[in-house]
Amino acid sequence: MQVVRERTAPRAQLPAGAEPGRRPRTPHSLWPYALIAPAIGGMLYLLVYPLARAVLISLQDFRLRQLISGDAEFVGLRNYRTLLSDPRFWEVVGRTFVFMAVNVVLIMVIATLVALMTERLGRAGRTAVLCALVLAWAMPVVAATTVFQWLFHSEFGIVNWSLTSLGFGSFDRYPWFANGTAAFVILILLIVWQSVPFAAVTLYSALTTVPAELYESARLDGASGVRIFRSLTFPMLRPIFMLVLSLEVIWTFKAFVQIWVMTRGGPGDATTILPVYAVQTALSSQRYDLGSAASMVTVVLMSGVLVLYFRQMFRQEDELR
Repeated sequence: MQVVRERTAPRAQLPAGAEPGRRPRTPHSLWPYALIAPAIGGMLYLLVYPLARAVLISLQDFRLRQLISGDAEFVGLRNYRTLLSDPRFWEVVGRTFVFMAVNVVLIMVIATLVALMTERLGRAGRTAVLCALVLAWAMPVVAATTVFQWLFHSEFGIVNWSLTSLGFGSFDRYPWFANGTAAFVILILLIVWQSVPFAAVTLYSALTTVPAELYESARLDGASGVRIFRSLTFPMLRPIFMLVLSLEVIWTFKAFVQIWVMTRGGPGDATTILPVYAVQTALSSQRYDLGSAASMVTVVLMSGVLVLYFRQMFRQEDELR
């Protein structure tokens, strides 16, 4: 009787250092990482390096001489102690939060109303409104700021001309930017006008995802428009509202270009918020260390506000589950 012997295939030997059950990495598996490496490197250079450099300068005695010679001395938290003991700094902090709160409330309310109105328009009206929003959103910041400067110009501004034509003679050559409250209000109008288009378009896009059958059922039950928004629309789109709210908090908290171009923080300190204060301290006083410290405090405060918002959002999501 012939005996048939089965031969087993030899086991493939793993490369040195390779773990059983895991495929060894080949040059092809590393290719995706090589493709995204330039983008990650550019992001690190443009975002992380300036932040780390600002933190380093805030811990040094860094003035004009140190900027030229480069021999800055480490002073620890001395710049932060100097900054936090300055009464003007705390006035600027309070003004910054007031500025942010007023802007964010106006932006969210107006954007929500515009989104709800756009949803109820016909195709032609909806297209016109969306085009107008996109065009307003696409206008460069400096160009929009210059337009507002001309609108409220004391001699050639159309606002003074219109008010004078309506019989308000006290506004003839009225210097808007010489009045702190008036300049503050004009900046709020400018930032709200620039920020509403993005928020409105985003909220309108979210509204289109709500099924029409839910609205019809609510109307059949006798619910009013306010009740439908409060009990149906807002709960379903709460994450989008919180996202837009967070973005608007960031953008208004760090508003700088509009204020610097229009008033440079004046008259006096009437329109000075934290980003403007940091630049004024760094450039006017040549205290780059204090300016960097003010920038870091701005980042910490803005991050704290966002952490509170995100905690509230996650808590609400957990309740819904």
